[in-house]
Amino acid sequence: MHVIVNAAMSVDGKLSSRRREQIAISGPDDFDRVDQLRADSDAVMVGVGTILADDPSLTVDDADRRAARAERGDPENPARVIADSRIRTPPDATVLDGRAQTYLLVSEAAPPDFIEEMEDAGAYVIAAGQDRVDLTTTLAKLEGDGIDQLMVEGGGELIFSLLEEALVDELFVYVGPKVIGGRDAPTLADGDGFIEDFPEPELADVERVDDGVVLHWQF
Repeated sequence: MHVIVNAAMSVDGKLSSRRREQIAISGPDDFDRVDQLRADSDAVMVGVGTILADDPSLTVDDADRRAARAERGDPENPARVIADSRIRTPPDATVLDGRAQTYLLVSEAAPPDFIEEMEDAGAYVIAAGQDRVDLTTTLAKLEGDGIDQLMVEGGGELIFSLLEEALVDELFVYVGPKVIGGRDAPTLADGDGFIEDFPEPELADVERVDDGVVLHWQF
């Protein structure tokens, strides 16, 4: 599986404010770039924190791109994947609206009634890991379902976990002209942080987009 992480952050490395509310960092050209990445991917993945904060659809916005996917024999929208170690996904989340296949990744500690509720809401549940999602195992199962390119859109906890497991192949970061600040504001890679064996991606490209830049890194 080829894993692409895409994120937008402020010049000081924040994904949103300390309130973890959605903040517009990028502009229309970058939104279009992200939509193309979605259209080129087999699935789009986020952590449950992103679901709770933004309630995203994770679908392709552009009708022509959806049509192009259908013409090549793919569903109009990529599958949607939620990593939820803390069983917090609400059954009325937009990602469960039936517009695309939705996978819910949970740990083996997830209560059976929660799994049943999510399956009734339309999710396909994959359980792996004792008390938190085993990303290596669940991504391998997704690959077995035909997901060859996975686009990850956040948040910081999920991105850190993927980096920690050396599961990321490419990283696109839009850096926008905004300073957010705050010691408790989420960053690109939250979690415990590295103290040794730091990931060292190679810078592949820099492109000016809107009023910021897109940094493209490869691992």
